[in-house]
Amino acid sequence: MANILVIDDEARHCQSLQSYLSQAGHHVSTSGSAERGCEQARSMKFDAILLDIRLPGKDGLTAIPELKQLAPDAPVIIMTAFGTLETAVKAVQEGVFEYLVKPFSLGELKSVLNRALSSEQRGDRETQNEIRDTGNDVVIGSSPAMQRIFNRIALVAASNVPVLLTGESGTGKEVLARAIHRYSDRSAQRFLPVFLAALSPGLIESELFGHTRGAYTGAELHRPGLLEQAEGGTVLLDELGDIPLPLQVKLLRAIEQREVTRVGEDQARPIDVRFIAATNKSLPDLISQGLFREDLFYRLSVYHIELPPLRERQEDIPDLAEFFLQRVTSDKRSPGFSTSAMQEIKSRPWYGNIRELRNAVEHAAIASRGAPISLEHLPSPRGLESESALPEHQAWKDLINRWLDDRLESLDPQKDRARLHDELISQVEPTLIDAVLSRCQQNQAAASRILGMDPKTLRAKLAHSITES
Repeated sequence: MANILVIDDEARHCQSLQSYLSQAGHHVSTSGSAERGCEQARSMKFDAILLDIRLPGKDGLTAIPELKQLAPDAPVIIMTAFGTLETAVKAVQEGVFEYLVKPFSLGELKSVLNRALSSEQRGDRETQNEIRDTGNDVVIGSSPAMQRIFNRIALVAASNVPVLLTGESGTGKEVLARAIHRYSDRSAQRFLPVFLAALSPGLIESELFGHTRGAYTGAELHRPGLLEQAEGGTVLLDELGDIPLPLQVKLLRAIEQREVTRVGEDQARPIDVRFIAATNKSLPDLISQGLFREDLFYRLSVYHIELPPLRERQEDIPDLAEFFLQRVTSDKRSPGFSTSAMQEIKSRPWYGNIRELRNAVEHAAIASRGAPISLEHLPSPRGLESESALPEHQAWKDLINRWLDDRLESLDPQKDRARLHDELISQVEPTLIDAVLSRCQQNQAAASRILGMDPKTLRAKLAHSITES
């Protein structure tokens, strides 16, 4: 049995917790304010404190130092439905044991409380490194999903373990990686994002690990790799699923042994780097296909954070839209959104996630010319699976039908043997390839991945088009 103090201004919540914890055999005291809770902590010894953040008068975060002084052996468990990343980091800085996001289940509470009352866990928590708040972050969200992610970022930032960020394209994996770095004790050093899909297949080893002079044709100087260049800081291995299988062994060694060997050298060089990896691919699926090493997966996923798509946290969309609008109009007063425009923004599925939302808001800000953003200022939806994508799909059908009408008029089905499929592909495919290559700055490896095409096939098609021209 333990003496537990619950500080929450919601009387119904206090009663619910008191009833549940009392049935579990604990003695429970409740308080509706931080000031009253501190008075109770002066007169009674508590084994654990459940503390809400939003309170009348002194807020929960402000009260933590006093509560820790009055009850130094009592782990503090934060409860909130309105936290931010800064709130989570501040809570960890103040030495809280856990950060529960409302509404939480009684099972979650039981698990956290059992760990909190364990002297072994309490001792481990007291030895954790502090997280330094070194700047503002742009990780935004009031949804329960984001509240939990804030807590996870705050906890892992203080450690040095590898982190794996997964989620759909555009969900903000690099932003979260920067936040982890910003709140870590490496924040004064370099944060180096490495977009693996854009690195040349023939030079990726040299780019990551460096090379010596004469290691290969064109290597005229000794050159440290990206991992050495990030010494003391954090490396983000973006699009991890695209790293070639032969290099995965060398990367695993770099992570485990904290050393790299430059191309053309035998001597290993020590490195001090924190690794964060990100991917929108299913690494377990790649493992089953023999395209990704299982041991590398386990080494990088010591701490795994899955980012939800924007359509699964729609309550965050208005805050994100307002943030992007304020950023694009930073030198002037934000014009804001009309009711109909915000309703439209909230109703779209945003299959491109945060990136698509940001682009849409920036487009609308330009189109509105400083006026409040209306429905007509928003770009057309681009969701591939939504009904709103039908007009764009219909436009393609209309173009193909017109092309087909023209071709059929010139054909005699009794005499001519047409190859309409091949003709259409021969006209559309070069345009598609040129557009993707342009987006990838002519990087054929990156373009082949976006096209879903084997690099050899892409090179053959490019060579064929050059020959024909």
